[in-house]
Amino acid sequence: MSNKISVSATINADVKKVWDYYTAPEHITKWNYADPSWQCPSATNDMRVGGKYSARMEAKDGSFGFDFEATYNEIVKGKSFTYTMPDDRVVNVVFDGDGDKTSINVTFDAEDQNPVEMQKNGWQAILDNFKKYTEAN
Repeated sequence: MSNKISVSATINADVKKVWDYYTAPEHITKWNYADPSWQCPSATNDMRVGGKYSARMEAKDGSFGFDFEATYNEIVKGKSFTYTMPDDRVVNVVFDGDGDKTSINVTFDAEDQNPVEMQKNGWQAILDNFKKYTEAN
């Protein structure tokens, strides 16, 4: 898959907090959705090479939902990780800490079911939710 999409955000928090909030299931369920009409009721994260990540994403009214799943390929704790989704698309997440600010850059292979702009906007909205949640807690 050659069509890569990138989204990014700068969070007003140190890299340890940002890493923890991005990877711990008890935090993932608080920010992992693109729209306020959605929710992430459950998440698991076995953060090791070969380990599985899973998050349930669903509309609050129960009309639609899906499980987002991936397997970790590489992890550099506090710095970056890469995982592969079941359809062989790869996601790379990089954390760049600078004191009390941390930049996150997420690059992922586009899928062919939805327009690229729609995919980018959805992933950016999730990252924006993450920023808002992390800075407020």
